[in-house]
Amino acid sequence: MALLVFLSTLSFTLESHYCGDILIDTSIFKHAKTCGMEMNQTRTSSDCDIAKKDCCNDKQIVVDGQDELKISLEKLTLEQQVFVVGFLYSYSNLFVLEESKSIPFDSYSPPLIVRNILILDEVFLI
Repeated sequence: MALLVFLSTLSFTLESHYCGDILIDTSIFKHAKTCGMEMNQTRTSSDCDIAKKDCCNDKQIVVDGQDELKISLEKLTLEQQVFVVGFLYSYSNLFVLEESKSIPFDSYSPPLIVRNILILDEVFLI
């Protein structure tokens, strides 16, 4: 159960670095390594307005975990509420102790056997 809670609240980022159409590096918890071909973003000359297109790009996939662990009954639909109430009622009835049933002939002794009827009728179990 603790593992399920841990995995449902875990958040991570999958970061990938592409050089053109080729995947260079993929990383889950840290920055992906680059190929070293990134263009310098700062320009030394303000007169030059020709810019080369950078062949490298980074892609990030962010997986957010669940922040709120407590689920309130107000967010459940009517059918879900009926199911929860029915389940809790039937589950709680599993642990109810029943009264022991009294056996009315428990204090009486069996009748005395005068003759063994099975031998007289010659009935034997095989």
